[in-house]
Amino acid sequence: MSETPSNTLQYRFDGPEEAPVLILGPSLGTTWHMWDRQVPELARQWRIFRYDLPGHGGAPAHPAGSVADLAARLLATLDALGVQRFGYAGCALGGAVGVELALRHPERVASLALIAASPRFGTADEFRQRGVIVRTNGLDPIARSSPDRWFTSGFAAAQPAITDWAVQMVRTTDPGCYIGACEALAAFDVRAELGLVGVPTLVLVGSDDQVTGPAEARTLVAGIPDARLAVVPGASHLVPVEQPAAVTDLLVRHFSTAWQPVHDHSTGQTAVPGVSLKPAVATPPPATAPVAEIAPAGLVEPPQVMGRPDPYDAGLKVRREVLGDAHVDRALSQADDFSGDFQDFVTRYAWGEIWDRPGLDRRSRSCVTLTALVAGGHLEELAFHTRAALRNGLTPDEIKEVLLQAAVYCGVPAANSAFRVAQQVIQEETTPTE
Repeated sequence: MSETPSNTLQYRFDGPEEAPVLILGPSLGTTWHMWDRQVPELARQWRIFRYDLPGHGGAPAHPAGSVADLAARLLATLDALGVQRFGYAGCALGGAVGVELALRHPERVASLALIAASPRFGTADEFRQRGVIVRTNGLDPIARSSPDRWFTSGFAAAQPAITDWAVQMVRTTDPGCYIGACEALAAFDVRAELGLVGVPTLVLVGSDDQVTGPAEARTLVAGIPDARLAVVPGASHLVPVEQPAAVTDLLVRHFSTAWQPVHDHSTGQTAVPGVSLKPAVATPPPATAPVAEIAPAGLVEPPQVMGRPDPYDAGLKVRREVLGDAHVDRALSQADDFSGDFQDFVTRYAWGEIWDRPGLDRRSRSCVTLTALVAGGHLEELAFHTRAALRNGLTPDEIKEVLLQAAVYCGVPAANSAFRVAQQVIQEETTPTE
């Protein structure tokens, strides 16, 4: 266990001190205990390092709003411990951290396993909406629905103790840190960079995963040059918990045979690996565990060249983050020869030049925007900017205060109409879906 300053992560070690380090990264809403069933076998060969996300499992509540921030905190923790090189296996958000490490710090990562992962997790709208729900209602609605996302129905029914454990694990997470992690997933998108991942990679997915399923896994395999796919039958999103024996077997095989050797930059030489980098024939798992095979590496798609962002690119990014993909996609799809130039103008000027300025944070800009829309009587725009305000971090009570302030300076009739519009939007956005 560790003392945990704000720039590092809570961690624990298992296994022999002299063994190579293998890191296990957790999913959003879980703790390092999601890996309990893998540790005894993995610790025979590796020094197992597990960490908790901020505010998870009793870790200090220092929210991290990006995957890059989480990766930086993990590296700071490892640096303090003298760990320079490691294998990495991560589930979902933990997998995103692994991709970030492989892209930005490839010299540190010897081998990679991505479990229930994706180069882009759903849509930004979905995760920002989840943040709105948590900010308004707390984590209980998310906790109660977690088993449906994480496990197959048969497993959840047969394992009520594990199901209850999952619910309590989410329920005891710090809400602010959970929202921060949702923001991190909302902004994560490495689809254009997959070709730059240069370490041996296992992509592992449950066959019944409805969150990040086989389609997302195949996207990773198609994009990462040295990637192989393993699909675990009878498993959903939290596959290490639902099918521990199969996952353990696959991780042992992968990290035993695909550990990239250290490159000596002083001599330009690469150490000859002591084992073959082809999959080894492993002892079959118990008869009760499903068998998942690692498929051969797929074809590599060339990486896309990232151009320098211009005001339009920055504006489109901010516009999507504030208003949501669905709204922006609808506005752009309806543009034609008559209105297309206006959409371009709005994206470049309003969003790329003004909303992207550093002088005010987005919460403050939402307050200003709501007041201006009330003053102008622009109720249709007020509706989707109320949604934006919620996603920018304003609570319903704070929006109420903005509208009360507007009533004094913009007039009671204008505020009356604004309250009616905002009330409907807030009810729609903050009511948990079962």
